[in-house]
Amino acid sequence: MHPSRAVVQDGNASTVVLGSGSRRGSVSRLLEQSNALPANSSRDPARPEYHHNQQQHYRYHGSSLMRDPGQRHPEPAQLLHRALEFKSQGTQCYKEKKYREAIGKYHRALLDMKALHTLLGDQATKMCQSSAERPPWGTPGLSEEQKEMVENAEVECYNSLAACLLQMELVNYERVKEYCLKVLRKEGENFKALYRSGVAYYHLGDYHKALHYLKEARKQQPTDTNVIRYIQLTEMKLRRSTQRQEEAL
Repeated sequence: MHPSRAVVQDGNASTVVLGSGSRRGSVSRLLEQSNALPANSSRDPARPEYHHNQQQHYRYHGSSLMRDPGQRHPEPAQLLHRALEFKSQGTQCYKEKKYREAIGKYHRALLDMKALHTLLGDQATKMCQSSAERPPWGTPGLSEEQKEMVENAEVECYNSLAACLLQMELVNYERVKEYCLKVLRKEGENFKALYRSGVAYYHLGDYHKALHYLKEARKQQPTDTNVIRYIQLTEMKLRRSTQRQEEAL
């Protein structure tokens, strides 16, 4: 088997589920709480660039949420609800092997979460205008459980984006690496991100970094056959590189 296709067997589907056990229950409770939207609120997931909350309108400009003149901000729980809905839709698309559609859904989820960060940061700044230090983004507007769900959802979206890209006919390994490193900045021992970082660096020709991440992944799951196989392939590449250097002397 070509080494790039071994990725298909790494259990990608488990990356994009909402979670198991208590986490899945938390998601369900959170969705139930945030389902209490006004009757005339729009939930059309096909229009993430425009939110309706009663008579209030909001547009995205790049990654920022821009408020139409004279209108109030949306509730943080509403943005979080939309983000979780898009992530759930991405999960379903992945299961159906609609990888391009899944990528779009995960990007929309992340866009809503970026807007949520901006919104909460603006609220916190207004609450502490007399303070020279900008407060944490999550201080107002969300419960501790909801803030944890945002962090988990961001990690899952980036992990899932990497998983989708690895299923494409032409894999953008640079982008895979980028998404995996975003995950590792939040969860340094995330197995899937470590493994996929190693795979990405291998195909980008950076075998030393590939070996580093693959060995870190092996610490998490010592018997994973895909990790072991890529370590063997990487070590073979490094030995050949060393031999060529010695022959050139």
